Amino acid sequence: MYAPHAQVGMEEMAVVARTGLDAAAVGPAIRTIAKGLDAGVPVSEIRTLGDVRSASISSDRFRTLLVGTFALLALALAAIGIYGVISYGVAQRSREIGIRMALGARPPEILRLVVGDGMLTVAVGVLVGVMAAAGLSRFLESLLYGVEPHDPTTFIGVTLLIGVVALAASVIPARRAVRVDPVVALRSE
Repeated sequence: MYAPHAQVGMEEMAVVARTGLDAAAVGPAIRTIAKGLDAGVPVSEIRTLGDVRSASISSDRFRTLLVGTFALLALALAAIGIYGVISYGVAQRSREIGIRMALGARPPEILRLVVGDGMLTVAVGVLVGVMAAAGLSRFLESLLYGVEPHDPTTFIGVTLLIGVVALAASVIPARRAVRVDPVVALRSE
């Protein structure tokens, strides 16, 4: 709604000038023109529209960076947790793995067993997480901008990302399980 400056007094006012020149080159001319119109009107700062836009979204940019950093931290913690759980499982099952290898299981079969068990655990967790997110996303609908509450791209992308992280985290303990010496594993208990 338009309101004349004389009726609605504002503490500051903005003038937009389209020019092909640099703001620093146009600044003195704008100050001279403003002083010629009314000597009592100070011209405090002259900025480009890009600078104004950048300043107006700087807090949003910072919040996005902060949320992204926390998301990466959460992903790293998930990877460490998956690695720890699978490593613990391999340590607990070293006798079983030794027996399997003594009975003729080849390293790729042991690798598949350990990675498969880890991925099954992660798949159950992802399934529960996706169902919870689908149920709770309608409560967060007002906070989402440019993303639908049940956006399949987001759900599929996050599921694939967690799957890749889980696979990477389970390969290290699986490779350790392949190197288990059956004689040592059977003798240890």
